[in-house]
Amino acid sequence: MASSFFFQQIDKNELNSAFIDAAESYAVENKKQIYLIDKPLGDSKYSYEYNDCLVLLAPGYKITFVHFGDDEDSFEEYVNDFIEDLGSISDKYRYKDIIGRPRAWKKTLIAEETYSSGQSFNEIMDNIILSGGENKKQCELLLSLLTGSINDIEKVKGNIPDNILDKVKQKILLFDGDQTRFVYQKPSSKRITTQGLSGTGKTELLLHKLKELYVEDKTSKLIFTCHNKILADNLRNRIPEFFDFMKVEEQIKWFERLWCVNAWGSQSNKHSGAYSYICDFYNIPFLRYRPSNNFEAVCKQAIEHLKNIDMDQHGFAFDYMLIDESQDFPQSFFELCEKVTAKNIYVAGDIFQSIFDSNIISEIEPDYLLSKCYRTDPKTLMFAHALGMGLFETPKLRWLEDKEWKACGYVVNKSDNEDLYSLSREPLRRFEDLESENYSSIEIVKTSKDLGEDAELKIIDIIREIRQDNPTVLADDIGIIFIDNSKNTYASADRLEISIPREFGWEVNKSYESKEKIPDTLFVSNRNNVKGLEFPFVICVTKKLQPSRSYRNALYMMLTRSFLKSYLLLSQDSNAELIGSIESGLNTIKSNGHLEVVAPSREEQDRIKTTIKYDDDNISFYDFVLGIFDELDVMPIFRKPLYTIVQSIAKDNFDYDKVMEIAEFNYRQMVSSSK
Repeated sequence: MASSFFFQQIDKNELNSAFIDAAESYAVENKKQIYLIDKPLGDSKYSYEYNDCLVLLAPGYKITFVHFGDDEDSFEEYVNDFIEDLGSISDKYRYKDIIGRPRAWKKTLIAEETYSSGQSFNEIMDNIILSGGENKKQCELLLSLLTGSINDIEKVKGNIPDNILDKVKQKILLFDGDQTRFVYQKPSSKRITTQGLSGTGKTELLLHKLKELYVEDKTSKLIFTCHNKILADNLRNRIPEFFDFMKVEEQIKWFERLWCVNAWGSQSNKHSGAYSYICDFYNIPFLRYRPSNNFEAVCKQAIEHLKNIDMDQHGFAFDYMLIDESQDFPQSFFELCEKVTAKNIYVAGDIFQSIFDSNIISEIEPDYLLSKCYRTDPKTLMFAHALGMGLFETPKLRWLEDKEWKACGYVVNKSDNEDLYSLSREPLRRFEDLESENYSSIEIVKTSKDLGEDAELKIIDIIREIRQDNPTVLADDIGIIFIDNSKNTYASADRLEISIPREFGWEVNKSYESKEKIPDTLFVSNRNNVKGLEFPFVICVTKKLQPSRSYRNALYMMLTRSFLKSYLLLSQDSNAELIGSIESGLNTIKSNGHLEVVAPSREEQDRIKTTIKYDDDNISFYDFVLGIFDELDVMPIFRKPLYTIVQSIAKDNFDYDKVMEIAEFNYRQMVSSSK
């Protein structure tokens, strides 16, 4: 499998093959991002006649034109045309206002090399390395234009910051090799599948792919779909904004060339869902939801009807289909999509939606495995995984097979007898400043009754520390998330609503009441209103680490909401048995850059798998809801009427977040009414 550190757009031939091989080896061995292209990616209008050359791109190095032939005049013409086109792209995305015209950066940021067989690639890289932060930043902006990784110039412009917060905020983000291949490489099969962790950029890649297809194939019909209606509405709002940002000149022709809808839809509106449009297009029966008609059964019946239709004569409903959150769909839906789509289907899913998923790798191997999480510093992600899976505890709560660890982005090293695992993650450019300054991206903060410490006082102390270390920090740079759903949680949030404005002059947004992220306010939430959000700083508050799957999954998800630093605030008194091993595990991650874990025995692994299977298959809805009541500390007098309400609304749906939200809201209403 190709490395995420390397991308080549050009075909190998006798002249360039040795150079390409050397470039790929260098990228992998030194963990440096390298791209080899012969024209700008992302715009098909740029092409050149001369072929015996390529362009070497690498962050921190000059844009280097490499010549393999002997026609110097044609090569110089190629270089001049390429630079002129790059200047035009820079003007298109308003980068020129920041970096100037080509004449301003050509001398310092451009290099030319004539390659001869046997020449040292290391020597070439040494010759083109850039010095000075400003030169590197300007060059990376040009790289982002050439690779289609367009950054918002308003966010990355300005002088080189002198503090970590602004350095990470202004970091120029570039697609890695895997991401670039997904967007620009020609597909080798009809269905192209990509899987990755949350934060690997799957939805963003689908948007880029959508833009590429819409612009290149101007008569095509495309549909972007997902299972969830709210997500589909959100994506439909994002597409025009994304197209505007990417300077797409073609008008969006909704329900003529482009659809963005959820999967099912309604019979009364053929444009309300992928399935409803397919039924209308082929004049096959539309089946509404019933307990006996789940989506899998509905898709299978549609496939049976389509077998009696001559597709070549009737035509295809779509030319391209893009499917997000594929883990929510049955296999029959993908089979249905393939039948009604003329060209390609692009599928993206979360390989690790829950740390307790029993199947990390699907039976169908993905074409692209996105293993790098760009939202969160690798050390924070390692700690969050370890804490969520109970890797610091005996017995452990979850264990992965070697191929599953690797699929989730881990480099696996084992002792000779294979009982001690060293699990590490490859470094990310977004966080290289954290590494260079030995910055700690994850901290455990303890409270103690004996010392008169409580959560609110500690939160105030943490915010004060953040403000002192980061003078430009804003109120909405910080998220405070309470993992526990108890009455004490909401009492703490109410007190913070008073104390934070008094201490810092910031307004507080309690998102479980507002149901949104409000600009210029400090975000305070329970675990149910944070999906899809990220903050530079996250303060996760919990009293006692619980062993339940839902709790540990929430803990993992909340700790990874930060892209700079996460604080885990917990009671030392309530976690006396675990605190030592957890701190020891975190110290190993910080000092050595990897997780050190003793593998569970085969018998223990079997017990873990049995526990997960039991939880998945055998828990009743009553016991499921009762577990949520326990987390909420629901008083006995309210449990029976509250269960009746939850059951009537949720209708035996095992969606944890939905049931928790229903129970939490109605319980608070009951308590309030009883006073």
